[in-house]
Amino acid sequence: MKIALLGYGKMGKVIERIALERGHEIVLKKDESNTYDGLSTADVAIDFSVPTAAVDNISNCFHANVPVVSGTTGWLEHFDEMVALCNEKQGGFISSSNFSLGVNIFFELNEYLAKIMSQFDSYKVTMEEIHHTQKLDAPSGTAISLAKGVIENSNYANWTLDEAKTNEIHIEAKRIGEVPGTHTVTYNSIVDCIELKHTAHNREGFALGAVIAAEWLAGKKGIYSMKDVLNLK
Repeated sequence: MKIALLGYGKMGKVIERIALERGHEIVLKKDESNTYDGLSTADVAIDFSVPTAAVDNISNCFHANVPVVSGTTGWLEHFDEMVALCNEKQGGFISSSNFSLGVNIFFELNEYLAKIMSQFDSYKVTMEEIHHTQKLDAPSGTAISLAKGVIENSNYANWTLDEAKTNEIHIEAKRIGEVPGTHTVTYNSIVDCIELKHTAHNREGFALGAVIAAEWLAGKKGIYSMKDVLNLK
């Protein structure tokens, strides 16, 4: 399979290594210093760039008739535009805040626990996410996805980085050293505490999941999620 890498930072380089190990070919390594030459020859593109580049990267894929897997976060105010363009161009698209197989299982557990805990008003949910100091957005896309998972399965209405109101989920975002990503969902009451936690040891899991998603998406049209890739629906 021929892969275009859109974003060639630390994650892009790990994705490249894993893709090559799995027998794929890299036809484009796009960063701010080069063009999209070679994109049209790709079977699929993987976007792990920066928020300011993601929309251009994804748009160029749809115009070149190349399905795209995007793991960039911090640009989702334009998500509906990209969905509309994907439909217009009959493209293929997977966007996820986190492609780690473990995190996507964590998402499922989070939603299941939220359904159970919605019956018990004595528990208050909070979240914490810890990432490396180079991460540009806060809270992380993964934390926002976790918060949405709770909101969709409970009486909570919103999340906030500030002091939470009764129907809001407080997210504490920390930036420390070289931490790849740690997310904790906590249900606390006067008598006890329940914690659901995922800790990434390195970037390998994110990269492997993105390559697996690209393998699954190649040749398909439509808008999908990691639930489709991992058959979690």
